[in-house]
Amino acid sequence: MRTFFEIGDVPVTDVGDVLVIPEVGINHNGCLAVAKEMVDAAYRAGAKLVKHQTHVVDDEMSAAARKVKPGNADMSIYDIMSACALSEEDEYELMVYVESLGMEFLSTPFSRAAADRLEHFGIKAYKVGSGEMNNLPLLAHIASFGKPMIVSTGMNGLKRVCKAVKVLEDYKVPFALLHTTNLYPTDPSLVRLGAMQEMMGVFPGVPVGLSDHTLTNAACTAAIALGARIVERHFTDRMDREGPDIVCSMDETALGELLAAAHDVPLMLGGCKDEIANEQVTRDFAFASVVAIKGIMAGERLTVNNIWVKRPGTGDIPAEYYDEVLGKTAGRDIVEGEQIAWDILEG
Repeated sequence: MRTFFEIGDVPVTDVGDVLVIPEVGINHNGCLAVAKEMVDAAYRAGAKLVKHQTHVVDDEMSAAARKVKPGNADMSIYDIMSACALSEEDEYELMVYVESLGMEFLSTPFSRAAADRLEHFGIKAYKVGSGEMNNLPLLAHIASFGKPMIVSTGMNGLKRVCKAVKVLEDYKVPFALLHTTNLYPTDPSLVRLGAMQEMMGVFPGVPVGLSDHTLTNAACTAAIALGARIVERHFTDRMDREGPDIVCSMDETALGELLAAAHDVPLMLGGCKDEIANEQVTRDFAFASVVAIKGIMAGERLTVNNIWVKRPGTGDIPAEYYDEVLGKTAGRDIVEGEQIAWDILEG
């Protein structure tokens, strides 16, 4: 097993369990108490880490952002983030709370000030959002800290992804790439897992995964089956909460199911079409053997009228050799229902 990098005690590896990132993000709507409730739900589901979003709004956005509305909201992005951002004190308390439960705290900084805040906190790794992937000055600033980086690549073609990778390689930081479609929610037809596979081919040796915004775990599960080593979805403790990202979030139950898939699906991959010893217990009763369907006298020929194939498969002659037995002669008397053996046949 190869370990690409570690986020505290959480490894990103090339085999075994896939890393699942539940993103609380801004689903808490700026309320620390709600954020802690979401962390509790992620902990109960079995998450190893929780991801936040760090917004220092005035350093992140200019005044022009007051006039720009996301496609999934009815207010400006400036107003949304102003309402949802935790203060530095509250975010630090949230990080301490996450770590007190034995989980790791991961966050996405959306500005230089946000990155500096997280570095001051002593955060162990950084998540970079799709919108910041091609913000090369900010990407370089985060990379300068020398810590692992998980970078989403939505809204960017392969040429831009290569530019970002060049920055990461220049700073010699360990990193992973996530394919993303930045629509909230994303229609399944726009997930494009082939793009994730394309990045796997272009960046061999780099862990690649999916940051998903659909309404179910299907895309993440499919991505794991195709070799993703990291999957990420927005997370909430309750689906009846309000917020722009709630619709494409998973709750505690769905997170538990995705964590199970992240463990089980990699175990299902590989192999070849061959018999395995473990199936013998089933072969014994499920297969058929050649048997006498009426009494056969010594010297009598075996025909379709006196032999057939029946379960179990524990007889000496498997059903697949039925035609080879026809026409042979019984070397002794055979009672009705007896499994035929090669050593009692002649001819």
